[in-house]
Amino acid sequence: MFTGIVTDLGEVIDIIPHDDRVIEISCSHQEIIPLGASVACNGVCLTIIEAFSGRFKVQASAETLMRTTVGAWSKGTKVNLERSLKLGDELGGHLVYGHVDGIATIDEIEAVGDSQQITFQMDKKLGRFVAAKGSIALDGVSLTVNTVKDLQEMTQFVVNIIPYTAKQTSFGRFRPGDRVNVEIDMLARYLERLSQVK
Repeated sequence: MFTGIVTDLGEVIDIIPHDDRVIEISCSHQEIIPLGASVACNGVCLTIIEAFSGRFKVQASAETLMRTTVGAWSKGTKVNLERSLKLGDELGGHLVYGHVDGIATIDEIEAVGDSQQITFQMDKKLGRFVAAKGSIALDGVSLTVNTVKDLQEMTQFVVNIIPYTAKQTSFGRFRPGDRVNVEIDMLARYLERLSQVK
């Protein structure tokens, strides 16, 4: 369980191709993360399989590579990192599982004052779970949705990125066309499931 508050901006330093891909990521944390620990990497909950001071390795299954942006990572890719939540920790964002629901694409980035207003688009089947003023996790970052607009086949939604968030996460490096992992709010998942049960 995570909160969507990024604690470090890591970088992919090596990719070892397997059926399940092994990825080595550098980080600023000098303490060695325990083996088996969960770390949200761009919003994807991955397990530490090897760890050193300032870097660690995770393994991504074929399912993860297919359903997230992890399969497109290369050396130099910036990765938003968050260690799992401990009981008693401050819940600064919203409850995030690290289970990616889909992928959104950046449609437009516009400067609004000192901040950036980013418009995303994604499949309408997933977009139906996004609500204005609701929470969403994008590449592991807890954000508030400003507006939502349903188009014929796609859903567009807008978020604001303040300068601090742009500097501390990968959002400051985004360009139109870039893709991000999306995790919808868990309450929307359960409401959808309850609505289907007769």
